[in-house]
Amino acid sequence: MSLRSTLIRLATATAACALVSSVAVSPALADDEWGDGGGDHGSGQEDEHHNDRLARGVVTAETLLLRSAPNRGSQVIRVAHRGERVSIFCKTPGQSVDGDNLWYLLPDGTWAWGAARFIEVTGREPRWC
Repeated sequence: MSLRSTLIRLATATAACALVSSVAVSPALADDEWGDGGGDHGSGQEDEHHNDRLARGVVTAETLLLRSAPNRGSQVIRVAHRGERVSIFCKTPGQSVDGDNLWYLLPDGTWAWGAARFIEVTGREPRWC
C-alpha cells in the first residue's frame, strides 16, 4: 500500500470518527439545554422513563417504524409495537402521516423519530424541539 493511500485512509477514518463522536454527544448536549426539569437527580436512576423532563406515550399502531428523521423516507432505526410505552423528548413538524404532521423524538436508547399519529400521549404534552 502506498503512502498516499494510507494517508487517504487515515484522513477518512479520522473524519468518520469525528462525525460519529459529534452525533453521539448531540442528544446529551441538547438534553442539557432544557435545564433542570425537577427530575430525580442524585438517586442513581439513569432510566429515561423516570425523567420528569420527558413526556410519555403509548404506541397505538400494530407496528411503528421509528426513523432517523421526521419523514417516511428516512432510515428505519427500530420498530415499536402496539402498547409499547415510550418517552418523548420533544415534538416537531415533519411529513404528514394521515393528516398529522407532528413527529416525536424518542430517546429510548435510539433517539429515533415516531409519527405522532401513532403515539398517544399519556401525560403532559411534549415540548417543541
